[in-house]
Amino acid sequence: MIEYFKTHGSGIGRIDHCCEGAWVCVTAPTPEEIQSLISDFSLDPDFIRSSLDEEETSRIESSEGSTLIIIDTPHVEKQDDSVVYSTVPIGIIVAEQNVITVSLRENAIITEFAEGVVRGIKTEYKTQLVLKFMLRVTNRFLQYLRQIDRLSTHVEQEIRKSMRTSELVKLIDINKSLVYFSTSLKGNEITIEKMMRGRYIKLYDDDQDLLEDVLIEVRQAIEMATIYSTVLAGTMDASSSLISNDLNVIMKVLAGITVVVSIPTIISGLYGMNINGGFLPGAQWWWFPCLLSVVIMAATAYILHRKNML
Repeated sequence: MIEYFKTHGSGIGRIDHCCEGAWVCVTAPTPEEIQSLISDFSLDPDFIRSSLDEEETSRIESSEGSTLIIIDTPHVEKQDDSVVYSTVPIGIIVAEQNVITVSLRENAIITEFAEGVVRGIKTEYKTQLVLKFMLRVTNRFLQYLRQIDRLSTHVEQEIRKSMRTSELVKLIDINKSLVYFSTSLKGNEITIEKMMRGRYIKLYDDDQDLLEDVLIEVRQAIEMATIYSTVLAGTMDASSSLISNDLNVIMKVLAGITVVVSIPTIISGLYGMNINGGFLPGAQWWWFPCLLSVVIMAATAYILHRKNML
């Protein structure tokens, strides 16, 4: 799908046809739409293919008068009863007269720009539009990182209550999300640093300040992701140790119980042997083996309890 947007007064609106200074929003394009983009805007075909590749990493390059900026954006989706955080790349192509965004799927950040949620957008200012988009992406990373922190805190509290391995699996999933975020943010940081050199897109004074703000936010997000990941790794190690310790305690108690309950079996087996001679005391009384079993079981249980095995 290809849509065109342009600033009108203080807001942004959809237009029917592309014109100079318009923002071209491309989402999950068909092969025909891809060919149309390449021919209408004289684009390198690799620009479109790279933008639609979910495995593409953040980078910036120029070709045939256009510049491609690929940045990783945060993505969240629900799977069963859990929330999964990941990243998806989006291509931003700065053409001669337009800015073109290309994504393989619907993106919440692009939708916010299209619906006018983000204020102060002027589509004719190409560099400013790109930088504000990148700033919005970085702010969304920070927002999701805070959500991940709250989620991990909630899971930690559940682990303290139940010590179930399912909660530990949730922590592993959260840690995986933090790794994705950290890797993507570091890639975005490198791309932004390359943009600051001014070799790929022209930067004005206001653009330079905005780009520095984006870089500061990215570095803050990287630091947050690193801190959360470190804390979470320590929590996972501690939780694993606690679960293992609880299992050891249970196994020790079960071993003690097994020893105690095996005593009547041993005694009844001895008294039940058909051996003449009466070498076992009290064999003539049926209640004596029962009493002996109770006494030995009580003594054994007391000894095991003193050794913290019961």
